[in-house]
Amino acid sequence: MLTILGFAMIATFLVLIMTKKMSPIAALVLIPALFCVAVGQGAKLGDYVIEGVGNLAPTAAMLMFAIVYFGVMIDVGLFDPIVRGILRFCKADPMRIVVGTAVLAAIVSLDGDGSTTFMITVSAMYPLYKRLKMSLVVMTGVAATANGVMNTLPWGGPTARAATALKLDAGDIFVPMIPALAVGLLAVFILAFVLGRRERKRLGTLSLDDVLVTEPETVLVGAGGGSDRLRKGSGPGSGGTDAELPATGDDGTDDDGDDEEFKGLDPDRATLRPKLYWFNAGLTVVLLTAMIMELMPIPVLFLLGAALALTVNFPHMPDQRARIAAHADNVLNVSGMVFAAAVFTGVLTGTGMVEHMADWLVGAIPEGMGPHMAIVTGVLSLPLTYFMSNDGFYFGVVPVLAEAGAAHGVSPLEIARASLVGQALHMSSPLVPAVYVLVGMAKVEFGDHTKFTVKWAALTSLVVLGAGILFGII
Repeated sequence: MLTILGFAMIATFLVLIMTKKMSPIAALVLIPALFCVAVGQGAKLGDYVIEGVGNLAPTAAMLMFAIVYFGVMIDVGLFDPIVRGILRFCKADPMRIVVGTAVLAAIVSLDGDGSTTFMITVSAMYPLYKRLKMSLVVMTGVAATANGVMNTLPWGGPTARAATALKLDAGDIFVPMIPALAVGLLAVFILAFVLGRRERKRLGTLSLDDVLVTEPETVLVGAGGGSDRLRKGSGPGSGGTDAELPATGDDGTDDDGDDEEFKGLDPDRATLRPKLYWFNAGLTVVLLTAMIMELMPIPVLFLLGAALALTVNFPHMPDQRARIAAHADNVLNVSGMVFAAAVFTGVLTGTGMVEHMADWLVGAIPEGMGPHMAIVTGVLSLPLTYFMSNDGFYFGVVPVLAEAGAAHGVSPLEIARASLVGQALHMSSPLVPAVYVLVGMAKVEFGDHTKFTVKWAALTSLVVLGAGILFGII
């Protein structure tokens, strides 16, 4: 019964947010509360929620101060040269911009932290997508999928968890997987190229000067590179868009009149601190280095970094309050989403639903599949890492799969490598706090991101699995 209710709870949540019948925060709280009562454990709901909140509180704190830190870095102009450099490289071509998004997300993912990757990627690319009226779900989908492939780095989390759970060396797991992961990353770049060509066909191509000097209300459209100037309201999204790419206003392109299209490149904004550019760049490098080297817990690092960035760049208290207030909306949305997710994960784990779901899936594997348990693990990693946390999968399910594989002569190393396959999809899971940073900063509805991204991320994961089988790694 718990197995059925667990799947029903997840399905109900996904349907409600994808059809926009409920907001993600409301669904994350109310749906698990209802199902907790349905399984007869309503009296323990408070305990489950408090436990879930306690587990995710450090993550919420990290995100709060990381958003403030990177928000200040955007304000003072740290990323402006990056945006200008990418713009000149991409030449205002939607196809190049989407590919640039994938490349940037992959490079920044080397720090091993998804939240940081999404903050930097969105900060750099959001103004370009806004000014060109490009589909923002393309940006979030490509960034999430690229980060998911790179999330398999030994310091990214999953590889370390697999190594710990099976008592293996992380290097022995990761290094042989590099060719398969490289193919997966190549698949992301190809995906970005294809999606970019669709955007180019839908929007046309702007010249660099047009993008830099055109007034916000003027956009340039035209199939195949036309050069028609259209006033705001008659541009992209008014009809004839590709079915795969939702029209403006329905995909998070944020046609709500807030006119934030290009503030990342506004050369006259009062918050710029050009004389402190190298201080801010050095501070960011030191912060990311300390995070990779694990010198301190990440929440502490970002807390210190945010305090130092505010104090140096805005020494006057009114200016500091103004900067905090400017980013309060993002902070509240993301941290609120994380604490709401704590209710979902708390109930899912506390009631035993996760355990029963995992046992059912493992038990459903036919006996004849024993010698192919590594491939089975790779396939199962897609739904399981999407519907449960990495901790639950690697510490609860993978050891069981490894034990079943060992009975048929399958090496634990093969099981561990196969367990990494689903990470491209995992990074868009509603249980991953970083994805709320991505959609929050990009002003994209989580349901829209899910509908657009899941199929491409799942395909990327299957490419990694296929490459692993082809190369004899899995």
